[in-house]
Amino acid sequence: MSRSPSRFVRSWIAAAAVCTVLAGCGSSSEEPASDKAKPAAKTEVTVEPIEATTELTDTNGVEVSLTEEPERIVCLFALCDDILTELGIVPAATNSALLAHPDFLGEEKAGDVAVVPGGFIAPEVEAILSHKPDLVIGLGDTHGKLAPALKGATTFWAMQPETWQDSVDYLRDVAALTGRTAQGKKAEKTFRTKLAAAEKAPSDRTALVIYGSDENFGVATPEGDVAASLFPKIADYPWKSRGVEGSYSLEEILAQDVDVLFVETLSFGEADGKLSEKLAGNPLWGKIPAVRNGDVHEVNSEVWAKGRGTRSLGIVLDEATAALR
Repeated sequence: MSRSPSRFVRSWIAAAAVCTVLAGCGSSSEEPASDKAKPAAKTEVTVEPIEATTELTDTNGVEVSLTEEPERIVCLFALCDDILTELGIVPAATNSALLAHPDFLGEEKAGDVAVVPGGFIAPEVEAILSHKPDLVIGLGDTHGKLAPALKGATTFWAMQPETWQDSVDYLRDVAALTGRTAQGKKAEKTFRTKLAAAEKAPSDRTALVIYGSDENFGVATPEGDVAASLFPKIADYPWKSRGVEGSYSLEEILAQDVDVLFVETLSFGEADGKLSEKLAGNPLWGKIPAVRNGDVHEVNSEVWAKGRGTRSLGIVLDEATAALR
């Protein structure tokens, strides 16, 4: 098991249709870790130069080596799509719906990008290779098992983002490998500037991000969730990873006196209703301050839960800071 159960669970719940993947089908007996996170260091706005290269070691120690700049890149998870969009590159194929978002390619242009069959968890190797990729980028926990099948046919890069800093590092790495150094530096600068501005006036309201499809929901924690890793800079975010897997209960949420709730509905197959609407059937839901005051915000899970890159995180910051005012 990786050191971040929250990140592991969310990466799978986004596409899996089994309750066990959601880390349990009942309330956990563990107590929530409610210690407030230490004040985060101020975000540095200055961006270091990015040097073009064909070889590098990424933030998690993964070595990537290419013979030349990749022209055809296949994305197996949304961070890849986010990064390529920031760099002005359209993937050769993807299995993410992120590109259809209006702040990315939009539905019409995204429709021109080939979709890798097999879904998020089991993308088909033959389909991936049919696009003649120079580089395939996947999520390590989920797609690492594809490495042997792709070896010798293309270069496979297993990324594993856990914080916004990881996402920035991956942006820089892809910019270096593709020769899009100016675009990478600009995207990083834009994001850092937005984050620095947001943290200059942090909200004193208590916020929480929850995700799931029914009452077996999860709570995003700053220690292993990229979007949640932003929140200690902009609000009171009284939830830390408790180091165990397990679904959460509304009793735990109620105990935190949450002022603003952000809800990511992660449906399995066809959408069957919003998570907030399902939780409304529980009498405890209406007692949460955020619910009583109408401060429950259903957000776009493609951006908030799956995007993880600087463009997605910029959207998260915009929406979160507006709601926290």
